[in-house]
Amino acid sequence: MKALRKTVRRSFAALVPGELALVLCMAGGVRPPPAARTAVELAALALMSAAALLLCLDWRRHHRTGLDRRGAFLAAVADSVPAPVRKLTAHEISLSTSFARWVARRGPHGVGEGDVPVPYAPGQTSFMYGFLFVSIVETVALAFLIPWPLVHAITLVLDVWGCYFVIALHASCVVRPHVIGSDGSLHLRYGALLDIRIPADRIASVRQDRKFPTSRLAAVDENGVADLAVGGQTTVTVELTGPVRYIRALGRPAEARAFRFYAEDATAAVTALKAFAGPSTLTNQAGDSPSSDPAGGIHSR
Repeated sequence: MKALRKTVRRSFAALVPGELALVLCMAGGVRPPPAARTAVELAALALMSAAALLLCLDWRRHHRTGLDRRGAFLAAVADSVPAPVRKLTAHEISLSTSFARWVARRGPHGVGEGDVPVPYAPGQTSFMYGFLFVSIVETVALAFLIPWPLVHAITLVLDVWGCYFVIALHASCVVRPHVIGSDGSLHLRYGALLDIRIPADRIASVRQDRKFPTSRLAAVDENGVADLAVGGQTTVTVELTGPVRYIRALGRPAEARAFRFYAEDATAAVTALKAFAGPSTLTNQAGDSPSSDPAGGIHSR
């Protein structure tokens, strides 16, 4: 079983670039030999059949252990598909749904009745739109400069996808804000890349605390602190009573004892957390004394 799984994974890794090259050749007006097309199609069919057989065998094995059908299917997929691939595939799907939600102006995702959304996307708006402008200029310039049809088709597809990725990533950050639950819990997110849930009983203290970290997104430092910076800065620090486990952007598990994140209105975010959890549970160590309504101040943005 392990040998078959390794073979399927390596075959997929080799076949996908070949399929992509074949598609780009056809898009660029280059007709590959019929034998080459037939060989690629047969290899894809054989590989898909082997993957389906492996998935069925893994599903039966997990189903016999007591898992329901859905749980057995997810476990079987996890056995065969590497975590980064699963994470990136889910991210692409979430990007598309977030982009559609943003265009349709349907409001924030995952915010229930009584919850308070904490926006963070405004902190990166100028940077993201600047990056989008540069990507569009590059796409147009390369369309005029590259004379070879095949290279032109490849760069055009990659540049158009890059433009879409930039705007979809920003849209996912707009429609997926941080959320302070009505039960005092905290839901930290960064678009479709990151999703961290902190129960109310794990929150020891919260304070305004502007920092300019240089670590990667949600990477844990030697002190057990994870940073969710936006625009190169964080504005709120949450310390926990115990470690919280979460999954990083590419599927790697991590564990942190404190989180620093960016909130567009840090004062309102800290006030809302204190209001929901109660002053006996949380202490604002920065000494701020906001006077605005906690929920209204965030919803108004």
